[in-house]
Amino acid sequence: MRLIQVKLFIVFLLLCSQGWSQDCTLGIGGKDDETIIQVFQLNAEQVVKMKELGAKLEEEISPIELQSRQLLDTHPQSTPEELTELAVKFKVLENRIVQISLSYDQKLLGLFNQKQYQRYLELCHEVARTPLKAGTVPE
Repeated sequence: MRLIQVKLFIVFLLLCSQGWSQDCTLGIGGKDDETIIQVFQLNAEQVVKMKELGAKLEEEISPIELQSRQLLDTHPQSTPEELTELAVKFKVLENRIVQISLSYDQKLLGLFNQKQYQRYLELCHEVARTPLKAGTVPE
């Protein structure tokens, strides 16, 4: 059973990492939080903090996602130049979301003990992704 969870997490890392350069992301706040809990065997305190981080992440990126939808709905798209301008503006918003998400993944990594972080490094190595450095979580 544990091997299946590890394999699922590796696939998850691959899928998440494809859109975010070569970084080895966790995807905190997503539908795979339970997988993170199981693969890294988070304790109760870590689970609570991870859920708090996920809520803060959602709070921070929601306005940017709204901006993205509004941009797509309202920006002129009749000419190639307008489409190019739209793409540039959209990419800026998308990059901001990615950077915020990465920062929350780093905060979660800052909660890991040495064994959990080592497991993360091993999994990143298996999927040929660059591990994030653990960040600190402000109180």
